[in-house]
Amino acid sequence: MEVAKKALQAAPGILLALGMALQAHGQTGNWMPDVTQQQDYTWHLSSSEEKTGGNVDSLALNPGQTLTVLDSGGPGMVSHIWFTIADPEPYYLKRIVLRMYWDDEKDPSVETPIGDFFGLGLGVLYTWQSELLSVGNTGALNCFFPMPYRHHARITVTNEGKEAASNIYYNIEYRTYSHALPADTLYFHAEYRQAQPNHGWTNQWYENGDPLVDYHRNLDGKDNYVWFEAKGHGQFVGVTMSVLQNQDGWWGEGDPMFFIDSDKPTAIGTGSEDYFLGAWDFGGAPFSYLLYGAPVVDKELAGGRWSVYRFHLDSPIPFRTYMKATIEHGHANHRSDNYYSVAYWYQAEPHMPFPPLPSMDDRIPTLQIVGGPGNSEAGKHMGLTPK
Repeated sequence: MEVAKKALQAAPGILLALGMALQAHGQTGNWMPDVTQQQDYTWHLSSSEEKTGGNVDSLALNPGQTLTVLDSGGPGMVSHIWFTIADPEPYYLKRIVLRMYWDDEKDPSVETPIGDFFGLGLGVLYTWQSELLSVGNTGALNCFFPMPYRHHARITVTNEGKEAASNIYYNIEYRTYSHALPADTLYFHAEYRQAQPNHGWTNQWYENGDPLVDYHRNLDGKDNYVWFEAKGHGQFVGVTMSVLQNQDGWWGEGDPMFFIDSDKPTAIGTGSEDYFLGAWDFGGAPFSYLLYGAPVVDKELAGGRWSVYRFHLDSPIPFRTYMKATIEHGHANHRSDNYYSVAYWYQAEPHMPFPPLPSMDDRIPTLQIVGGPGNSEAGKHMGLTPK
């Protein structure tokens, strides 16, 4: 029985080996508590409930306004976050920004448009599911990443749009403990990045096997798209990414490259769909599994939209002093598509400052035609003007 129990605990999608040592809080090493053991934490809920006892259980968020949705002393851990939002403004998922601060830090450990945080990098709602993030029907945004803190936790949402969000509903479940977290507990981080567009080295979109493409080599990854960069020690646990194609053809012939405690790539993969655990351009159909998927799959034409994700819960990628996770944009960075991503990792504080968040207008997915619509069948039909 003990062997079977250990095998179950090590199953992919169940064991979250984040080095958080939560056994001291009645947990078995899994990311979920052992429900057969009495838990010693106090459960709390921060919500948008109407304080008078009525049923208007949402809050408005005006342009420029910041709403604090969690403000809690520690030690504790956020275990679940749920939002649903009614906002008439197009791309409101890109305009509302989610931030998280641990232990009274001045710079947030999480800073991302709220839609991107939940894997909606194209700024529109769609349904998908994974072990840690999911979007239910009609826009229910859910997160199950464990987020421990020693002294204080604060989570905010800011409306950087031009119209009011008429209804912000939220429920945030969190625990507080009567004893300190283990000294080696790591903090949750999430960082948004984008390239609109990536800067490829050609505007001629040949097949990947064309000799004009193949003579290029990329051994140092210096022009790769960067998912995240961190200094200190911790572990990378995954990424969500969305793509808006700016030209025809397959966008995904780009290798992931990881710089782990080195300024040179220490691990290189075999292609974009391979890293996200699909194959052959994702086969033309969307899919969502616990640790990987491609919930948005489109045609390989300019204007095509794609969303993909990968979580390393089976084997978080540790770093001791430094890490940068990147991916090529096309073979040897020859393509100029738009990428939008959020990387998720745990590390000890302090963390490296994030790049400045792009302005609200610059975050809206916008088709860029590089080299003119003559290189794109979709561009011809859409009447697009060359940039």
